[in-house]
Order: sequence, then structure tokens, then C-alpha cells
Amino acid sequence: MVQNSGKRILRKVLYVVLAILFLIICIGGCIFIWNSLSSNGKAVVDSNKQEIAVITKSTTSQFWKSVFSGANAASTEYNLGITFEGPDNEEDYEKQNELINKAVKNGVDAIVFSAVDYNACAEAINYAVSQGLKVVVIDSDVNSDRVSCRISTDNYLAGKKAGEKVLESTEKAIYVGIVNFDKNSANGQEREQGFRDAVEEDSRVTIIDSRNVLSTSEDAKNETKWMVRQHPQINVIVTFNEWTSLGVGYAIEEENLADETMVIAFDSNIVSVEMLEKGVVDALLVQNPYAMGYLGVECAYRLINNQSPKQTRIDTSTQLITRDNMFDEECQRILFPFD
Repeated sequence: MVQNSGKRILRKVLYVVLAILFLIICIGGCIFIWNSLSSNGKAVVDSNKQEIAVITKSTTSQFWKSVFSGANAASTEYNLGITFEGPDNEEDYEKQNELINKAVKNGVDAIVFSAVDYNACAEAINYAVSQGLKVVVIDSDVNSDRVSCRISTDNYLAGKKAGEKVLESTEKAIYVGIVNFDKNSANGQEREQGFRDAVEEDSRVTIIDSRNVLSTSEDAKNETKWMVRQHPQINVIVTFNEWTSLGVGYAIEEENLADETMVIAFDSNIVSVEMLEKGVVDALLVQNPYAMGYLGVECAYRLINNQSPKQTRIDTSTQLITRDNMFDEECQRILFPFD
């Protein structure tokens, strides 16, 4: 009896101890949750970290995934909080403006931004700066003199490289079709202008048609098909971003024009590299999106910590890749970056 009574007492003590421990855990959890909420009721990853909002044209293509990889690497190195957002398509400037205003409301310290529309995004960017945020532009510019730093391909020079490659053609007459993306996006227009300036003085060149399409492979494919059917003399097509490059490539394949049409395209992913290897695409001008993301966040870090950026304009360079050099070690690193 005494032994059983002792066991009952021991069990009761154990239950009390467990109940106290459970209560302590619950109270601690409540305190953690309370401290993890901002005044607006939004969870904060780490209130001690400076916060950077990376707002891009979209988030789905290989180009933007590489941008985020670079941005994420820099955020880890500099112990920053980071968000990565963009609209569902590369024409939706209204969604971008909403994301800018959300970043201001959430109290981030800086925005790293690539503009869908050079003019239509300017007011929202100016408002963000007026609220104390630092703004760094990557890839595609915005019409604001309040941006602290711009990091991108030299788009005009990249367009000239595309033109110079076209002029290597041995054709006596070069009939060009241009497939560009949103005409309000600064980087596409700069690339096209560089291309036009490179080819305009060669008497062999005639630009037959120039079309601006939605930044989707389907729209680019359909417009390219229409263009080559309307203008069968076209023997060169130049296009200026990842989605339009895929669309042009698909159109050339489906119309069986690979042997008679030179295609100069921009950016790369697994599909466009395969097109290059098969001869559907003749050259890819490949940018360095990883560097844009990394340097954009690094520059934002310097700005919010009262350090001057190393440069206010940084060219992240492009590489012209063809079937002749695509298997070189340097080109392989560019085509298949380690994320």
C-alpha cells in the first residue's frame, strides 16, 4: 500500500511538472508570435535585418530566376532580408506600381527594380524615394533622376553586336525582320536602336519589317510566322529577349526555314541553347543576370548604410555565343551558370 501510494504521488508530481513546462512553452510561443508581428500585423522575418525588395518584370523565366539567385547570394553575404516579386507578364506596369507602393508601406529600406514601362513606373519610383527608400535599377531603366545606381547590360552596345554579327553574312542582299518586345520597355528599344545603327550604312541591308510583341513565346511565334509568310524574302531575323527568342525559334522550326534564315537572339535557357546547337538559332547574345541581381543588392546595401556605390552605372556585359564557341569553357559557364 505504501509503495502504491508513493507511485501515485510521484505520478502527480510528474504531471504537475509537465503541465508547468507546457505552460511555459505556450507563453514563450505567444511572446515570440507577438514580437514577430509588425504594427500592420504582417510577419517579419527578422526585425534586426535591413530589408530589400527586388521587383522585376516577372519571376518565371530563366533570366529572372538567375537574377534572384544573384540577389539571394548577396542578401546572404550582407545579412539582409529580401523579397522577390514581379507581375505575371512583362507588360503589367500597373502591378509593378502596386508592388512598389507595397514595399513602401511595408517599410523596406531599398528597392532593386527593373521597369516594365520606362515612363509609367516613374511616378511610383519617385514616390518611393520621397519616402526615404533607396532605389537601384537593374536591367531595364525607368524615367527618374532619383535613382541612385543603374546596373545592366549596355543595351545599345549589345544591339550593335547583333548588327555586326548580321553583317558577317555572305548574302548579297540582307532582308531583315525584327521581333522586339514591349515598345515601352527601355532595354528593348535601346537594343533595337544599336542594331539599326550598326547595319544602316551597309547597302546590302534592308529592314523589311519590325514588330513589337507581347513578351511571350506564343505571341512572338505567331507574329514571326505572320511576318515570314508576308515577307518571304526575309533571310535574317533579330530578336531581343528570352521569350521572343524562343518564339522566333519555334516559328523558324515550324516553317522549316532554319537553313535559309539567320537568327540572332538574346538570352539563353535549355531550349534556346538546343536551338543554337541544332542550327535553328545562329547566335545568342547572353547577358549576365546573376551579376545584375548580386550587384543590385550589394549596391542597395551600400546605399542604406551611407556608403557611396562604387559606380553609379555598371555594365554587366554580354557574350556573343555561336555554334563555333558554345562548347568553350567560358561560354559553357555563361550558358549554364551555377546557381
